[in-house]
Amino acid sequence: MAAESGATGAIAKAFEPLLDNVFQPDNGWILWPFAGAVFLAFVVRGGAAYAHSVIVNAVGQRVVATIQRQVYGHLIRSDLAYLQGQASGQLISRLVNDVNQMRMAVAECLTGIVRHGLTLVVLVGVMFMQDWLLATIAFTVFPVAGWFLGRLGRRLRKVATRTQEELGTFSAILGQTFQGARHVKAYGMEAHEEERVGGTIDRLRRLTVKSFRISASLMPLNETFSGIAVVAVIVYGGHQIAAGERTPGELVSFIGAFMLAYQPMNALSKLNAQLQIGLAAAVRVLEVLDTKPHIVDPPAPVALPAGRHGVRFEGVRFSYGGDKGALDGIDLEVPAGQTVALVGASGAGKSTVLNLIPRFYDVTGGRVLVGGHDVRDLGLASLRGNIALVSQETALFDDTIRANIAYGREGAGEAEIIRAARDAAAHDFITALPDGYDTRVGENGLRLSGGQRQRIAIARAMLRDAPILLLDEATSALDSESERLIQEALRRLQKGRTTLVIAHRLSTIVDADRIYVLDQGRVLEWGSHADLIRKGGAYARFHALQSGAEALAGTSG
Repeated sequence: MAAESGATGAIAKAFEPLLDNVFQPDNGWILWPFAGAVFLAFVVRGGAAYAHSVIVNAVGQRVVATIQRQVYGHLIRSDLAYLQGQASGQLISRLVNDVNQMRMAVAECLTGIVRHGLTLVVLVGVMFMQDWLLATIAFTVFPVAGWFLGRLGRRLRKVATRTQEELGTFSAILGQTFQGARHVKAYGMEAHEEERVGGTIDRLRRLTVKSFRISASLMPLNETFSGIAVVAVIVYGGHQIAAGERTPGELVSFIGAFMLAYQPMNALSKLNAQLQIGLAAAVRVLEVLDTKPHIVDPPAPVALPAGRHGVRFEGVRFSYGGDKGALDGIDLEVPAGQTVALVGASGAGKSTVLNLIPRFYDVTGGRVLVGGHDVRDLGLASLRGNIALVSQETALFDDTIRANIAYGREGAGEAEIIRAARDAAAHDFITALPDGYDTRVGENGLRLSGGQRQRIAIARAMLRDAPILLLDEATSALDSESERLIQEALRRLQKGRTTLVIAHRLSTIVDADRIYVLDQGRVLEWGSHADLIRKGGAYARFHALQSGAEALAGTSG
């Protein structure tokens, strides 16, 4: 950058000897050496410009890539409550749109500001060396121009912030409509969604036009102030030449330096607009990095030893943030190696119990113990490494079936993957697919049926082979035949493992060692299936209702 700026200053300074000495009678012998020196200055400037642009841009892009990795790493390690409280489109927008604006700002501003700034300093130095009074006259208008540029920059940053927010909203709406396309069509809401997206597009268009209008206003400002400065220089310098106080070469050299300085000054004003957009995006990105997770490793994390571990809830209270708590003093125990089931109406707190064991959330009262240790004292990797989870909401990635099953354990071999698929009653339907285990499942597994997706998720848990198994209505998406196969596989999987099951079909948990009936965050009753039937309480009523409904359905069939 210094070499480029120095070469530019040398080119400006060359106008004076060129007019006063080279373009004179009997001085033709120095024309070619002088022309060669000027050509060399241009070559140096071009080579230096290329070198610094490539180097600084590479450094800047590495910085932005590092930030992008940090933001993603921070988000993926954030609390589940934070991630679920944010629209996925907004988070994606910050990772993609905002970081891309930062990338553009770095690519243009980091290289341009230093480059044009150095060039401007050198050219201004040349002008002050030639005539400090003339240079002062030329630059009196620029503090006023800087004030206007500052005001425009602040306005531009506000508009840029609103634009990035709208882009996040746009991403969120697109994600929702594409994922819910089946329901959009089923309810004939295409026109409604088109209007909703169209409104966001119109707001983005207006904001973009406003941003361009603010940026474009820099041009007439620069031209006006530069015109005032040039006229002042010409008038003052012309009077000096007429009075014999200055040579034409000196004035032309001064005006040449000023005109060369105009280009970096104009470029800097344009870069300011891009910088404001990049800064607005940076604020949104850094807001994510400034959000500190609450679910973190303790200062001295304890590692769970190998083997079976029991789970115990002692007076556990928990609230998702509202006035009403999800759990109200829960006491329950899952002895090591046994199977415990949770039943109850929707909203009773069953899924909350499951979420507290891997410490997706922290209790607001009481404590959750795994292997005799408070989960808040355990290292997260150690705790979650001992747990396998299968929920009613299957989470499959747009990858092959093999990769989705192996997601349960890195480095698993082909034989282990196939064994897990066989145990989950998934191997037969997988091999019947055209590409077998290499079949891509699509986003959220949309290319598979609900039952097939569930069996892939169960195979993943089987491959993980963790000592603690959490089943959140794991067979809810299966037909009767598949459910029978899965129940057999789950019985094999549960043997010797600490298992906590949530099931809406009571027939699937009659063999559980212990059953807890929850209602509004409290334990109503607990015991074995036979004990609870004999008590004639809530569980017995649930069982009678389900048995009657199943009998009625069988008669109707």
